[in-house]
Amino acid sequence: MQQIIVPIPPMEAGKTLKSISIGLGYNPDIQFAPFYVAQSKGYYKDAGLNVTFNHGIVTDLIGTMAAGKNNFVFASGDELLVAHDKDKSLQAIDVSTIFQRYPVSIIVPKDSSIQSLSDLKGHTIGEPGPYGATHTGLLALLQAGKLTESDVKIESIGFNQVSAMLSHKVDAVVGYSNNEPLQLERNGFNVRTFAVSDYFPLVSNGIITTKDTYTNQSQTVHAFVDATIKGLKDVIADPQNAVDLSKSYVPGMNADQALEVLKATIPIYQGNGKLGYNDQATWESTAKLLVAEKMISPVDNLSQLYTNN
Repeated sequence: MQQIIVPIPPMEAGKTLKSISIGLGYNPDIQFAPFYVAQSKGYYKDAGLNVTFNHGIVTDLIGTMAAGKNNFVFASGDELLVAHDKDKSLQAIDVSTIFQRYPVSIIVPKDSSIQSLSDLKGHTIGEPGPYGATHTGLLALLQAGKLTESDVKIESIGFNQVSAMLSHKVDAVVGYSNNEPLQLERNGFNVRTFAVSDYFPLVSNGIITTKDTYTNQSQTVHAFVDATIKGLKDVIADPQNAVDLSKSYVPGMNADQALEVLKATIPIYQGNGKLGYNDQATWESTAKLLVAEKMISPVDNLSQLYTNN
């Protein structure tokens, strides 16, 4: 039977707003513009929601949600799979993938002899550390190049990819497609990138909530996702306005650089054009990679971890 989704009516005047929060897992940044725009334009309020953004770098973002500190978190599919593997009792679900492309790349100097992923063999690659999206992305790209970790020299350099590349400390670095390449080019250092999304489908950041919230507060989940996607569409349509609206959320923001980052992020939001969509094949590919890398055990109920409803 085909599911019929009934549109949520606009907020009735005088009605009490429902307070919810989302853990964004990072410092205030222009990459969160869809949320900022939805807040600024009153889309959340119109949907009956009073939304709080909880920023800050957190090692176990999904755990904070499970502990009741957030109603939603903005985390990646691989993070959800790893969290679920560590605690099989964890009941969480991805209700909308906002980053349709995995935003990680291997970055090399433009004049590097590394012309393909297989050329990385024997070279030194700098990554923040053996954790997070950059590490998962590195493993995916090595696999795509038919290489293993032992074929290259991996150095943990912290979040110092730009300085490590400028000083030629390493032959390549792993960073975000919408960040480090732009910084390096700004420094007059020309680069080439190998984007994970061009070689290996992985589920990136989306809106994750608990199964309890999804089941028992379905209208709230629908309202929050719908309002966020509305903000996302506005960001894509007018990135300059999105930057202007985001200024009050990002202290000390350089508007010109933020616009540059946002324009580089829009293709990541868009993917193949299905905004917020959870793709079954991409989830299966992500789980397969993590199992192959012994980061998780095989997943029996993968389809229970995401939805397009």
